[in-house]
Amino acid sequence: MTKKENPLEIQHKSQLIDYFEQGNKAPENWGIGTEHEKFLYDSKSFKRLSYDQKNGINTILNHMQRYGWQPVEEKGKVIALQNSGASITLEPGGQFELSGENFRSVHETFQETRRHFEELYFICNELDTFTLPLGVDPLTALEEVPWMPKERYGWMKNYMPTKGDLGLQMMTNTACIQVNLDYASEADMVKKMRVAQALQPVVTAIFANSPFAAGKPNGFLSQRAHIWDRTDPDRCGFLPFIFDDGFGFERWVDYLLDVPMYFIYRDDKYLSANGLTFGQFLKGKHVLQPTMEDWETHVSTVFPDVRLKQFIEMRGADASCVHHIAALSALWVGLVYDKQSLEEAHHLISGWNLEALKEVRLRVPKEGLNAKSGAIHIGEVAKQIYQIALAGLNRRSEKTGIENESRFLAPVRQITDSGITQAEKYLQRYNKDCNKDISKLVTAWLVDQTQIYPYKHEV
Repeated sequence: MTKKENPLEIQHKSQLIDYFEQGNKAPENWGIGTEHEKFLYDSKSFKRLSYDQKNGINTILNHMQRYGWQPVEEKGKVIALQNSGASITLEPGGQFELSGENFRSVHETFQETRRHFEELYFICNELDTFTLPLGVDPLTALEEVPWMPKERYGWMKNYMPTKGDLGLQMMTNTACIQVNLDYASEADMVKKMRVAQALQPVVTAIFANSPFAAGKPNGFLSQRAHIWDRTDPDRCGFLPFIFDDGFGFERWVDYLLDVPMYFIYRDDKYLSANGLTFGQFLKGKHVLQPTMEDWETHVSTVFPDVRLKQFIEMRGADASCVHHIAALSALWVGLVYDKQSLEEAHHLISGWNLEALKEVRLRVPKEGLNAKSGAIHIGEVAKQIYQIALAGLNRRSEKTGIENESRFLAPVRQITDSGITQAEKYLQRYNKDCNKDISKLVTAWLVDQTQIYPYKHEV
């Protein structure tokens, strides 16, 4: 096949726009996908697990295969697992991530998440290791984090410090929950993206869960959110153009075309992109011809608050426990998968001043639900969106016959009613019950886990 006949090569910008058009799905085909990360440690030393150490991450990956997971290798090392429509991958510092299947209901994604945590818990118990699902590693300094043997992370490790002062912290010491949801059309995508971008700071506040770093309080409720803001302004953070008139698939493509590339992947090799943006790559500034695989890779290497692929990724929440993961999914499903709720949420955010929204977003990492700017008070908005989501889930159940998912919102109700986040509960526990000793707090967390999973797991 000649060069011009290769259907994978990009000949025109319209192919890139079509890529996102292909994500359109009828509402009856909408799914729910969750992704969540957690940190792994040695039980005796409280140090992060490296890949090759005894009972390290490689060993855990091997043990996971007894549950039906199939290995994915890179240069002879297992660096991921696959099972049906789900995968387990490693973030740069060994954060253990489940990218779940695409399910019809929150009930199913909850069961998947719980099963994953149980499998990992029992393996860790056998190997004298443990896991903590928080937004920032509470124990380990940056220089102590072991890096995983994935070649792309080497490229990113060299690139990150050229863009922001906390990029390496982001790569190795942060963990999040992500919910992936579908859209029906370009207009539906636009409305959902605007609601998602405007409400990410509220969600960050509700699910704030990263108040410790390097063994002590870090001065934040969600330090993870703060770290991401100082990672790379080209590809991270708040995207004001989402609220512009005319925003749609083509405007999203234009944004991506202006973002520098990390690398180019060809024939199992990573090659330098020579500092080019994808737009420059498309204009022939590199010896290689761009392909749709290059485009898919590039789409996955931008990390804003909300990211458009062939679905929408809600990326604003700190890592947390099984019940908070399900709560996040239920909150977003209730907000955007019911037509009336989506309209109400869109009406709620439509009158917000953009500068006030930017300002309150910057306040949230430290102030949480107490953050406010102009007419936007995060705690009050949190209560409003809980009610909108609750009603949306109730209507969704009535219309679709799906068992009502509103029970999964319980953590959101508790947090929004009390105004106390998980981060603040941990800080109270640290100061009062643990005498400001992080090791005592970690031990208490481990006791909590044994109460959740008290029995021997049957394979």
